[in-house]
Amino acid sequence: MLGTLVHVFVADRLWLPRLKGEPATTFLTDADYRLTVLQNDWPALYGRWTAWADGLTDEAAQADVSYADMRGNPFRQQLGVLVLHVVNHGTHHRGQVSGFLRAMGHVPPKLDLVFYYREVERG
Repeated sequence: MLGTLVHVFVADRLWLPRLKGEPATTFLTDADYRLTVLQNDWPALYGRWTAWADGLTDEAAQADVSYADMRGNPFRQQLGVLVLHVVNHGTHHRGQVSGFLRAMGHVPPKLDLVFYYREVERG
């Protein structure tokens, strides 16, 4: 389960600079496997994602972004498509973690998007 959460965290950390047109310098480190790193660094990373997304325009979301994968292969895709990829990737793996928790006899938190928006609306 920790490995799956780490995978999502490092993917989120990798994609943000890519989408900003910056080089992604770090993918996975040994420190990422410490739960305290996820507890402390993931909220801060989420804050950077939110700050970046707050400045997006429809025009920017439709523009192409050039980036390279971890092997150095170049790609060019629409920013909005890449953002949806990141969201979909996280959703997929959070669902896996939810299943892991259930298999271990725990009740996972609600993951449906509607519950997220209800929380946001409550402030």
